[in-house]
Amino acid sequence: MRTLTGLNKTITDCTACPRLVVYRQAIAEQKRKQYRDWVYWGRPVPGFGDPQARLYILGLAPAAHGGNRTGRVFTGDRSGDWLYEALYRHGFANQAESRSIGDGLALRDCYIGATVRCAPPGNKPTPDEFECCSWYLEEEIRLLKNHRVVVALGKIAFDHYLKTYRSQGHTIAVPAPKFGHGAVYRLSRG
Repeated sequence: MRTLTGLNKTITDCTACPRLVVYRQAIAEQKRKQYRDWVYWGRPVPGFGDPQARLYILGLAPAAHGGNRTGRVFTGDRSGDWLYEALYRHGFANQAESRSIGDGLALRDCYIGATVRCAPPGNKPTPDEFECCSWYLEEEIRLLKNHRVVVALGKIAFDHYLKTYRSQGHTIAVPAPKFGHGAVYRLSRG
């Protein structure tokens, strides 16, 4: 994979995890009442943002009626409402809302991804599902050559970023950083 566009195409075509495929498609057909007129995305959700980004935001997985519905990470759900408003307030987004894939939202110097690319039942991916998606995370991190700041939204995203960072030959201090809300760590680039 040589580009984020190519990686994202590969992600959206993935059918590697049978449980996730069945779940994401079932949600896309059964829909919530308030979204009954929507055509759900119902596929793996690729990363989104500026390929030259210095800020990389990593979440767990798309929401069943958020990213699985809209096709864009953190779009159409409450966590996205908070996230995109904050990105707008700090100059990383051109607007404060993210409602659908065609809403005009553009990110500046920021890219958003997920450790798992399909909405999981109960928002709980299995270890095998994390493993299947780990290649996508590795490639995304490798292709985001300019990222200098990582905001991990939760312990799982934090741990998977560190695991991937280490697997790419980077050194992590001992003891390894521990997730904490508001915690800041400096990682080596070599």
